[in-house]
Amino acid sequence: MVERSPVSDRKDLKIAVIGGGSTYTPELLEGLIQRSHMLKIGEVALEDIADKRLSSIGSFCSRKTEKAGAGFKISTTADLEEACAGASFIIIQIRVGGQEARHFDEMLGKKNGLIGQETTGAGGFSKAWRTIPVVLYIAKMIEKVSPNAWIINFTNPSGIITETLLRFSKLKVVGLCNIPMELRMGIADHLNVDADRVDLDYVGLNHLSWVRRITVDGVDITNMVIDALAGGYVPENIPEVQYSAAFHSALRMIPSPYLRYFYMTGEMIREQENSERTRAQEVMEIEKGLFEYYNDAKNFQKPALLHKRGGAWYSRAAVNVIGALLREKRSVEIVNAKNSGAIPGIPDDSAVEIPSFLSKKGVKPRHAGEIEEGIIGLMRQVKSYERLTIEAAMNRDYDKALLALVNNPLVRTVDKAEAVLDEIRNYNI
Repeated sequence: MVERSPVSDRKDLKIAVIGGGSTYTPELLEGLIQRSHMLKIGEVALEDIADKRLSSIGSFCSRKTEKAGAGFKISTTADLEEACAGASFIIIQIRVGGQEARHFDEMLGKKNGLIGQETTGAGGFSKAWRTIPVVLYIAKMIEKVSPNAWIINFTNPSGIITETLLRFSKLKVVGLCNIPMELRMGIADHLNVDADRVDLDYVGLNHLSWVRRITVDGVDITNMVIDALAGGYVPENIPEVQYSAAFHSALRMIPSPYLRYFYMTGEMIREQENSERTRAQEVMEIEKGLFEYYNDAKNFQKPALLHKRGGAWYSRAAVNVIGALLREKRSVEIVNAKNSGAIPGIPDDSAVEIPSFLSKKGVKPRHAGEIEEGIIGLMRQVKSYERLTIEAAMNRDYDKALLALVNNPLVRTVDKAEAVLDEIRNYNI
């Protein structure tokens, strides 16, 4: 990858990470270290309410930064105001209730014959219900101490949380997910070209998106890739392409990995029924090993085990966006941004996941043009679910919550929605 020039003459940029005790944080730090001379970072402030996690991650990150000679300091605090004060960028990556709550979300589906996943379906609703009030509290604090900061949201369900902040705070907000970057890098690797040469006509919502067109150096290669998929070729680095040849030929797009929950619901439910553990339980086991590694004062390199935690290309996505928002010249990144007419038929104030122009002037989504009939219906339905979810969570409104779940294609029926909602309302974290 060709290194870009320094973004500005800015000195001592402060980046705050809310939820800095996450085991993902060393992944993020690695990207910041690699670009520290261009971004001119002075401090990375890690905030978390979990003292032991924060102490472990903070110590490891300090060692890693010192060994790399990155030239910026790592600070840790449980004080949200202290972390955010003076920050130019604030990354929010919280998990309200931890992995135990994630396990509850996944089991909601499994117990009710539904998809059990933490960002879609019943589990995604449950996570949003818990998370939205907390994120709005964080936003109020940021408005007080750093009203001009850019908020980069990684908190799941990312589209719903990003839209909540866009609509109900006064902050500058952009949402990120690693999936667009993962798809782009996978396609580039399959084609044996640098990722900077690949452009994706990418459209949809977070965890509900499609690649409609692929170009390399401006040359359209979409049909070549689609025909290869339809012919039975399964490239290792393009994930979740287990659809039939007939479906690939009909869709003529590459669906993002999470669409398998919608397009192959029965198969995914059977798969989870055969699984002895939830993903949350697997992650808890992985995190035990990660913290053992982080707590060893001899260690300062990113552990190989972190790859099993997920989140590939997380740091590159974050650092690319930070750099783009500091430069005068605009560049294109796939982010969750305010629609503003980019996708016809979706409310203008909604969050959509789409290639967008980023610069010091802000974020402007690239107009998607007319959306194919084969995908716009699902997109509209899920957006209705998302908007009802936000209203329900903000107001603790049972009626809106029930309507949200009935509008979710992965829940749908009234009896299932009522059963799920009763469990959510009785769950204490």
